[in-house]
Amino acid sequence: MSVFNKISSQSFTSSFPVKNTVAENAATFHPSDFEKRVDEFEHALATHDVIQETQYSLFIPMHYEPGYAYPLLIWLHGKSNVGERQLMKIMPIISMRNYTAIAPRGLEEEGCYSWPETDHGFNAAQTQIFHCLKIASEKYHIAKRRVFLAGFGDGGTMAFRVAMRFPQYFAGVISLCGAFPQGTMSLGQLNAVRQLPCLMCVGRDSPIFPPSEAAKQMTLFHTAGMVMTVRQYPCRHELSIQMLEEVNRWMMERITNGEKMENKFFTDF
Repeated sequence: MSVFNKISSQSFTSSFPVKNTVAENAATFHPSDFEKRVDEFEHALATHDVIQETQYSLFIPMHYEPGYAYPLLIWLHGKSNVGERQLMKIMPIISMRNYTAIAPRGLEEEGCYSWPETDHGFNAAQTQIFHCLKIASEKYHIAKRRVFLAGFGDGGTMAFRVAMRFPQYFAGVISLCGAFPQGTMSLGQLNAVRQLPCLMCVGRDSPIFPPSEAAKQMTLFHTAGMVMTVRQYPCRHELSIQMLEEVNRWMMERITNGEKMENKFFTDF
């Protein structure tokens, strides 16, 4: 069975967004914070490396223009035997022109690659993510404030976990069919997490992460004051075309509204 579930646009179900304003939290930040974040990002690119070479797939947009700073999508694949090559299946649906994208390979286990929700899995994921940031930034012109982290299944859960630990480095985080990680470390940097846009997409008929489980997690999102949108699609635990098209729309909304939002946000620091 293909990982793509071809669904007509008419069959798309309504979303159930969780929207919380973050303006009231702006006062907790100071003018120096933004430049500090940029410096930390540069430091991360220089210092997050791996002992052995990271296996990855790199996607370059059609008609690449070196003078334009492209948004970067870092993709964490779900449990599969194709690993990082899943990137080449999803990008033609997300967009062939809008983004540079890179996907690291997960940990090998029983002939498959995955992102286990263990300390070892988390350490491997964060190391490879920052290594991929360094690789993409060295090879191509990347907009450093337009870096999105996304994943499918256990890759989506790991994307959430890493983004909650390093929220200052990402313009948004996306999980397709992946639950929000459990544990106290997930919201360890609550003020910064409240500034991070999040998208969670769930399959209506998924036996692994059904909408009922997503609904339970919405209480946490409300309580934490997170900027979280949760959307449901008529599919099982799979990458549907409509999910991937939504990924493009959601990221482009953050990008096209970014300048207006950033100017106001930085003034409020």
